Amino acid sequence: MKTMSAMGTRWILAVVAAAAIAVWPVWLSTKGSAPAATGAEANLDFTLKDMNGADVRLADFRGRPVILNFWATWCGPCKAEIPALVALAEQYKSRQLTVLGVSVDDTPEDLRDFAAEYRINYPVLVGMGHDKFQETYDALMVVPVTWFIRADGTVYRKHQGPATREWFEEQVKGMLTSSGERP
Repeated sequence: MKTMSAMGTRWILAVVAAAAIAVWPVWLSTKGSAPAATGAEANLDFTLKDMNGADVRLADFRGRPVILNFWATWCGPCKAEIPALVALAEQYKSRQLTVLGVSVDDTPEDLRDFAAEYRINYPVLVGMGHDKFQETYDALMVVPVTWFIRADGTVYRKHQGPATREWFEEQVKGMLTSSGERP
């Protein structure tokens, strides 16, 4: 009888664990889709190197809407988002939209190869070794994380987890509209 009870307990634990694993990505995605610090001033007081070794000061992008996307080359959902970000960078360049990709833990050499393979048309920044920067933007433990920053430097939205091209485009249009621009 004890064996049957132990087996039943194991089954219940297995079902609970499976349910938690299944719901966890949805919870993270839902948690991350709500605006974080909407309207708050984004901290643009950081300078990072791009994958080619040039200094990139975030403050230089004030006056332009920015998508700040934290990712890694080993992250499947991050890779899936890149074509959408490439398309948006091209589609909205006349509106001065800037897409900045921040790799959280890859070397410049790896990033150059990766950017060529994925045909990335926006600046790729090296986040490795910039824990304070990643911590400021809640990208220290989870990727992808994407911030939408209005031209005036305020936060429109923060999103943790993967997103589709349609979702990204909806956010860009909302960000531009909230800044008083026509999308």
